[in-house]
Amino acid sequence: MQSSTPFRRWTATVATALALVAGTAVAASPARADSPYERGPDPTNSILEASRGPFATGSQDVSSLSVSGFGGGTIYYPTDTSQGTFGAVAISPGFTARWSSISWLGPRIASHGFVVIGIETLTLYDQPDSRGRQLLAALDYLTSRSSVRTRIDPNRLAVAGHSMGGGGSLEAARSRPALQAAVPLAPWNGTKNWSTLRVPTTIIGGESDTIAPVASHSIPFYNSIPASAEKSYVELNNASHFFPQTTNTPTGKHAVAWLKRFVDDDTRYDQFICPGPSGSAISDYRNTCPLG
Repeated sequence: MQSSTPFRRWTATVATALALVAGTAVAASPARADSPYERGPDPTNSILEASRGPFATGSQDVSSLSVSGFGGGTIYYPTDTSQGTFGAVAISPGFTARWSSISWLGPRIASHGFVVIGIETLTLYDQPDSRGRQLLAALDYLTSRSSVRTRIDPNRLAVAGHSMGGGGSLEAARSRPALQAAVPLAPWNGTKNWSTLRVPTTIIGGESDTIAPVASHSIPFYNSIPASAEKSYVELNNASHFFPQTTNTPTGKHAVAWLKRFVDDDTRYDQFICPGPSGSAISDYRNTCPLG
């Protein structure tokens, strides 16, 4: 008995030709594939602008005596264990500051489906390179020794920080390209060229910052990061260097959207990055849209 394969090929060719003649589509565009790491409901402006996201959270303190490489801190985590593991974020405060200065970010980010560790630094005067190493040490602790390690996907990690902590997040991202995202806030760093950084990075700066002026810090940092890494720059209208030290809705909203997009690979958040934030609170926004 002869194979029917030649006949099938002939009929497929004829069908394709007829469809083209008729002006109809031969194949439909594939639908967007959901990321296996999507967590939580479809995002909306109201969800992202609320003081808490859709996940209930718990917290626990980490003693400096129980860790090495950083000064302890506080862990925030979703209490829901039904949706699989979560990505994790380590966040550093700035020069002479403690975690309490930006601690609102911990539960805010965790409530959108992340495990967050807000670190205390080894000393209040640690420079950005040291803070970068401490952020990585904190992530290593989270994924290998912490009591919440089973809640974390060790392949989906990110860093963030304020001032020298923001500069430290750039250092961490450059030295560990396997990270999924970085979120420097009003970053300060003596290094201006980050052309070897490969981690998707969003920088949030304050237009009126006189300690880490955006003209000599955030903007040169942003410009030097290659577009292939994916990047964005948000400038807050008339904001000082200390905007992350009180609850700041544009900062929380954009930071969460960036982390969801690149740590969770959740394209539902593209709409908040491209075209991105606007309105009276934003004085400048730059990006590499469309996202790859």
